[in-house]
Amino acid sequence: MAAFTCVQIFLMIGMLVTGSINTLSKKAQNDCIVKGYKSTEHSFDHPWFQTWIMFIGESLCLIGLCLHRRRELQEYRKHVTENDALMVQPHIEVGPPVHARVFQWIVVVPTCCDLVGTSLAGIGLVYVDASVWQMLRGSIIIFAGILSKIFLKRKLKLTHWLGMIMVMIGLVLVGCSSVFKSQDHKTAGSKTLLGILLILGSQIVSASQMVIEEAFLKKRNLHPLHVVGLEGSYGFVLMSFIVLPAMYFIPGDDVHNNYENSVDALYQIYYSPRLLVFCLLYLGSIAFYNYFGLAVTRSLTAVHRTLIDACRTIMVWGVDLIIYYAFDKNFGEPFDKTYGILQIDGFLFLMIGTAMYNQLIDLRNFVPCCTFQSEEMKNVYNESSHHGNIQDVSYSEEESDNENTKLLKGRR
Repeated sequence: MAAFTCVQIFLMIGMLVTGSINTLSKKAQNDCIVKGYKSTEHSFDHPWFQTWIMFIGESLCLIGLCLHRRRELQEYRKHVTENDALMVQPHIEVGPPVHARVFQWIVVVPTCCDLVGTSLAGIGLVYVDASVWQMLRGSIIIFAGILSKIFLKRKLKLTHWLGMIMVMIGLVLVGCSSVFKSQDHKTAGSKTLLGILLILGSQIVSASQMVIEEAFLKKRNLHPLHVVGLEGSYGFVLMSFIVLPAMYFIPGDDVHNNYENSVDALYQIYYSPRLLVFCLLYLGSIAFYNYFGLAVTRSLTAVHRTLIDACRTIMVWGVDLIIYYAFDKNFGEPFDKTYGILQIDGFLFLMIGTAMYNQLIDLRNFVPCCTFQSEEMKNVYNESSHHGNIQDVSYSEEESDNENTKLLKGRR
């Protein structure tokens, strides 16, 4: 096996770090207690406003798309110039790169799914720890597998079903550890359960988004950065002119009896430089995570990206523990000595299930009498493990001839 190059190592570290920053900075925003709009200090509980920030980060991917198209055009001009200088007639006439028009209105449909899924996950993050939130997002494998079988008529092998079962067991263990940890406080326990249900619901919406993207956008030959950038731009417009104003006028429990007061969110950011830094980190990590995720999948394989996503969960959990015990107990999370082992067991089940689903574990080594899917099909179903609320994209070079666009985010 060839060793990784310095560039590949940099891309993998970049994906791991930006993905972890995404989750940690979002949770850190929720943990901030800051003075807001004409009110006393209170927590920054603005999940819909965080979705608005996320869409700004996604829209920055259009800059990456412009740079990508510019590089393609430069390479074409360089190729033509070299052929003219050498007076060489190419065997195959290569035309200039063809780019799809920037605005694709069909992208509005998955944008709405992204909006709902990310916001539900954001609300759930208010009630659970960052590590639990990150682990529960692994449930997208189950929902994406079932929906792809129903609507895309995709055939699932035995290893996929076994992987989904292992993931389901892991989700139960992680969920139970979170609920049991808060059982001493009846109200907190019910809110934790609500958060878990909202996160699972968000993954159903995100899995639906994946199916919609594959069904409607795959044949349009759109670059992943193009789709993510458009979703960010459309989402920014929808949030700015429809969703956030509606949330302001809907009665609720937020400041001044609004369902969500975005004006209060802006005041809190203004009064707290620390909160501003967390928001900027969240915004920047969205854009760079998408870029690094795409680059890793193209430079290596989607299997490597799956393993990096698993390491991301470990990193989020580890950094949260370090922050809590070594720096500031207002941030991070403590390790529960009573039920923490359940969360560890659940995480192991999630990792094993994800590995089985992505064909990283060859069951023929354990059950020689059975036949399973061939090695060549390893990457066909790997897209289910990438979605994230972070918003992430996957593009497999091995599949580029048949599926030029793999559109998966894992907002998440």
